[in-house]
Amino acid sequence: MNVGRFEIEPVSDGIFKLDGGAMYGVVPRTLWCRHHEPDESNRITLALGCLLIRTPKGKNVLVDAGLSSKYDKNRKFTNIYAVTRQKTLQDELKERGLSRDDIHLVINTHLHFDHAGGDTELDASGKPVPAFSRAKYVIQKDEWADANAPHERNKASYLEENFAPLDGAKKLELVSGDAELEPGLWVLRSGGHTRGHQIVKIESEGRTAVFLGDLIPTRAHLPLPYIMAYDLFPLDTLEVKRGLLAEACAKDWTLVFQHDAQVRASKVVFQDGRYMAKELAHAG
Repeated sequence: MNVGRFEIEPVSDGIFKLDGGAMYGVVPRTLWCRHHEPDESNRITLALGCLLIRTPKGKNVLVDAGLSSKYDKNRKFTNIYAVTRQKTLQDELKERGLSRDDIHLVINTHLHFDHAGGDTELDASGKPVPAFSRAKYVIQKDEWADANAPHERNKASYLEENFAPLDGAKKLELVSGDAELEPGLWVLRSGGHTRGHQIVKIESEGRTAVFLGDLIPTRAHLPLPYIMAYDLFPLDTLEVKRGLLAEACAKDWTLVFQHDAQVRASKVVFQDGRYMAKELAHAG
């Protein structure tokens, strides 16, 4: 789909499953199961979503990098999260005529394993190295700090092999707060899910799209109270959602949902006292 002079396309590294109750926080199962049918372990299916952006300056930008193949042989890990990668992010890039060496910039919304796992791959000796050898990785400074000093609440999501090699390879581009990476391409610090969580805004020729990361992971999370139990700062999530959705509705923005396994992008409308997804009328 085109956003002015930018071309954006949701891509994926497969699917996985997380606990439905954790994904919906205080929302009762009787409500959220209308959107996601849980399995026998109460898990729901989610996409390992990423976003490919082709910029007016000819740069290939990837937002988040999925899980990677590092965990494919880890039966415990793949069973816990029911990981299925029949088509990987690398496959998706190849179908578009790209390899990992063609990516100029990787933007991480945050450094949890389902978003930053693909930042690194294992070399021939089994050592994790940057997967995108020619790219810089854009991460919020606070996110980098928290990932490197995790506490009991978040350490299961921050796996060192996914991000530590970036520093040694001098691949990091740390930012503080909102930053314009090139004209029309922004990272906006949202907080909420993690202290340094960021979303990506693309604007050109009067059109705008926003990649939401874990701020609003699926279209079913559009109603304001639908906030994940995984969020470390849920009230921050609430306030950022409130402002973003009001603006998106008023200005006809396209929203891109990272974890929605069925609908990756939509407009948003305010109807019957709540925000709801509206099907895109055309690719854009």
